[in-house]
Amino acid sequence: MTNLSVNINKVATLRNARGENVPNILQVATDCELFGADGITVHPRPDERHIKKADVFDLRPIIKTEFNIEGFPSEDFVKLVTIVKPSQVTLVPDAPDALTSSAGWDVPANIELLSDLVEIFHSAGVRTSIFVGTDIENIKAAARTGADRIELYTKPYADLYESNPEKAVKPFIEASIAAHKAGLGVNAGHDLSLKNLEFFHKNVPFLNEVSIGHALICDALYLGLKETICRYKECLAD
Repeated sequence: MTNLSVNINKVATLRNARGENVPNILQVATDCELFGADGITVHPRPDERHIKKADVFDLRPIIKTEFNIEGFPSEDFVKLVTIVKPSQVTLVPDAPDALTSSAGWDVPANIELLSDLVEIFHSAGVRTSIFVGTDIENIKAAARTGADRIELYTKPYADLYESNPEKAVKPFIEASIAAHKAGLGVNAGHDLSLKNLEFFHKNVPFLNEVSIGHALICDALYLGLKETICRYKECLAD
């Protein structure tokens, strides 16, 4: 089974636009779980333009499924994760001012850093995932860090999907097989949507989890949150 983790960053962006507590992200997270989500993802950034540090602490006790915190492993981020102890941490190489994630780690160039981080998070009992592209040698290097999983950066798939879905998905099939052989679990995320998720899921083996935020929240504006989550779960049905 492939789990759906709902990234609620965009809900926090909307809340922050008015400086109040509407929409209430705690209620949204609870509702996402009620409507069938298998997990909640947040990506706190240093400027707190969406999810705030306080949100992470407030969310921890109410999430009953899996809590995934993703972000660049700054000193403050590492401290936050080791205190909160989510189900999973996903390490991304974003600069502090990045608009959104745009690439995976060059693992060989950062293998000492990533290995040290994996050890820190494992000591705190936190499953650790490394955000990467589809390069096979890079994935093998991720396994050498001791990480539990990788998260495949799927924007290249989404960009090519409409014109050539078979070509778009091929490197992700190969990457997932390589990760599985190396002992890694496989997550995926970025620009996955109702248009392209079902094809991705049917073709990519060993897929543990997808993390989806922007497209899902946009769909919810038209379909409602309950119906939207239901449709995404249908895309992941075996």
